[in-house]
Amino acid sequence: MASKAIVYCHCVSFVKPLTEAIKSNAEALAAAAGLQVDYIRKKNFRKEDKIKAVLKERGNQPGLVWIFSALEPCTTYQPWHDKGSGRTYLRFDDGKCLHYYFYFLDEELGLCYVRVPTWCPFRLQFYCNGHNWLARQLERRKIAYQMLDNAFVEIGDWARAQQIADDWKPERLHRRLDEFARRYCPIFPRIEASYHWSLDTAEYATDIVFHRQADLQGLYGELIRTAIHTVKPDDIATFLGKKLNGNYQDEMGNRYNVRIEGTRVRHSMGMSSIKMYDKFGRILRIETTTLDVTFFQHYREVEHRDGTTAMKFAPMKKTIYSLGALREVLAAANRRYLEFVSVIDDPSGGIHKLGKLSQTVHENARSYRGFNLFDEQDELLFQAIARGEFNISGFQNKRLRDLLPQLNSGQVSRLLKRLRTHGLIKNSPKHPPSEDFCQDWQEPYYVGTNGRGSVGRLQAESTPKDARHRGRRGWWPRYPSLRGTTARRRCD
Repeated sequence: MASKAIVYCHCVSFVKPLTEAIKSNAEALAAAAGLQVDYIRKKNFRKEDKIKAVLKERGNQPGLVWIFSALEPCTTYQPWHDKGSGRTYLRFDDGKCLHYYFYFLDEELGLCYVRVPTWCPFRLQFYCNGHNWLARQLERRKIAYQMLDNAFVEIGDWARAQQIADDWKPERLHRRLDEFARRYCPIFPRIEASYHWSLDTAEYATDIVFHRQADLQGLYGELIRTAIHTVKPDDIATFLGKKLNGNYQDEMGNRYNVRIEGTRVRHSMGMSSIKMYDKFGRILRIETTTLDVTFFQHYREVEHRDGTTAMKFAPMKKTIYSLGALREVLAAANRRYLEFVSVIDDPSGGIHKLGKLSQTVHENARSYRGFNLFDEQDELLFQAIARGEFNISGFQNKRLRDLLPQLNSGQVSRLLKRLRTHGLIKNSPKHPPSEDFCQDWQEPYYVGTNGRGSVGRLQAESTPKDARHRGRRGWWPRYPSLRGTTARRRCD
């Protein structure tokens, strides 16, 4: 306005022709695409559901998908006269104006939308999903993939796909954004201005894809429960690359949500958060979201007021050219969170084996009852056969009688028969009188009791080579560390 010598009090008369130009452009684009502009009056109207229905009918060919209009809040300018100083100027104000939503399928970026307000300062909002962009890049390179919603469940070359995703070019995006601005908000050539594109909200997701739903669902519940109970404020700050101190004044916390799609746990720190949820029962997604990219710092060139520059850690700039650095920071946050949840014990294997161990087994018209790990006699038995010395050459009836003096030879023989029918032990091929452990029970997860009636994990301590003993089938730890009783883990 100042460049055109327009008085601030005439702001309304200056903006109205621009508003009409935006409305006329929206009607013209709708007519050219054979669409109509739908005005939304409902507050709870979900635009995404409407777009999905339209795409299902029209297909995925590039072009305009739909155009919405709605009266929504906006930040605007109002002329203001200061009687004290006698100055007239424009000041920020909150108001409402008509907004247009242009949903379209772009050949490169996939499904996008541009939100165009009809009042000054005409601040545009653009949205795109990087998964759609990556899908088109894979198609161009003839790499097979399968996509559900905004997630990949199959890709012919995962490593190549990750390399393509990391090679996102902000310069190319900048050119596309300028094209969209000229197409959907064609008023800036009239006022001789251009847009400066900045980041408003950014998300970066790390997906762990499972071949079967049962594999993820077996451990997902434990991951969610453990994360919601064990993650503390210090942990949240660490995930997001921050260090918590006494001067921090913003909000932090964990939140657990049950949705139609499933469950989700969210850890927030100010305007940033990291969350974990499952998609379609096959994908474990770790996602970091920020509403203010200056929350993160990175090593960059800083220009001082006196014109000098220096390289140091500083808050990230909001420009779209920070996308590369932002990707590295958010990927590191996801990796730290994934490392945290990866050490959470998965009891599903132990629970399954506990069920097998406690069930009655039938063999040759005879039944052999299961084991009760909370029974004192059964616990003594498992403590005896879990001794480290039996990892070398198995055990015999006589040796067990030495450890269980209250039992006679016949009673021990019947116990060994029960252990064999339940698949816990087998006859040693090289030492027929001896018993050896079955391969099925040489897994890291075990079923047992640690004297407090809990299910735990069998862990073999890392021992130096000279502290190991050469067994019949490989190297076995001479002194395994047991927090419970049953079989042992092989250390090849």
